[in-house]
Amino acid sequence: MLKIFVLIMITMISTKAQNVSHIKRAYSNWITNFDKTAVDFNEIRSGGPPKDGIPAIFNPNFVTTSQASNWLKDNEPVISLEMRGEFKAYPLQILIWHEIVNDEIGGTPVIITFCPLCYSAIVFDRRIKNETHRFGVSGLLRNSDMIMYDQKTESFWQQFTGEAIVGDMLGEKLEIIPSQIISFAQFQEAYPSGKVLSKETGYNRRYGINPYVGYDDVDQTPFLFDGPKDGRLKPNEKVIAIQKDGIAKAYPYKITQIKRVINDKIGDQSIVVFHAKGAASVLDANKISSSKESGSTGIFDPVIDGRLHKFSYSKGFFYDDQTDSKWDVTGRAIEGKLEGTKLKRIAHGDYFAFAWLAFRPETEIYKN
Repeated sequence: MLKIFVLIMITMISTKAQNVSHIKRAYSNWITNFDKTAVDFNEIRSGGPPKDGIPAIFNPNFVTTSQASNWLKDNEPVISLEMRGEFKAYPLQILIWHEIVNDEIGGTPVIITFCPLCYSAIVFDRRIKNETHRFGVSGLLRNSDMIMYDQKTESFWQQFTGEAIVGDMLGEKLEIIPSQIISFAQFQEAYPSGKVLSKETGYNRRYGINPYVGYDDVDQTPFLFDGPKDGRLKPNEKVIAIQKDGIAKAYPYKITQIKRVINDKIGDQSIVVFHAKGAASVLDANKISSSKESGSTGIFDPVIDGRLHKFSYSKGFFYDDQTDSKWDVTGRAIEGKLEGTKLKRIAHGDYFAFAWLAFRPETEIYKN
């Protein structure tokens, strides 16, 4: 029995060595330390473009919301980010072509990321052990999700989780910064002095045009995905999802687009899920502004001054049960006794179900 076990171990080590050798040959232009890996190299696939074939943005320029309104339509989706009194919007019509923006907001170096194949828009703090790093697009995929790389060690990072999966950075994890997808009109209304990522990126791209026409279809087959199947939801069904304190939960759009607000808990944390009308899908029609309604979402802490509030929805806005103050989708009270109060954002995201469940199969699915 021991002899068989030893033979199995020798075979496994030999196979791994062969895989590493193959990877080193396949990616000879990388400086990545392929001897350090947390994943099977067979799970990593080429998405088509080579390293930097999808160019990340390293020196972003910004314009005012008024200037952006000359080319950005009201219903177009943006990643809304706020830190320490600074407000920025990153239009998905730009992110869909670049996938990563290296930036700084409120004194914090960040990367704004968007993987169209997973509909995953995630913002990270790009500091690792107090050192600021720059990230690019590798052109590689795992579970159909973008693999990023840092320019110093060229370690591979899984966009969906923010974890280094191959290379000298193995074991490191980027901190997620709360953000949300809303419409440009909603961003402009909430933050009139905010800044918008300029389409003057230094690259010639068809901003405003969707290169993935029809991909946002519930019956669509995910691209290059051969991971585990989860029969609870259709693969390209959209969810609002959250992971907190080791607990993962997903709220299907087919429910949130009807209810519009869900008062819930995840573990000991009370949360409120907002899903208002506003933003179009970025992966539907050829012209993004002509795409179907997807909506604007947010997850917030509903505790205000130590008191839990419940929320309801009416005619595009949200109302708390304690004061009947009026709130917008950014979590800002715009009328009533609590006017000027801001709910604390909780990190969440909008995703295709297959991607979220591939990385977090233990997820609880919210049921109406």
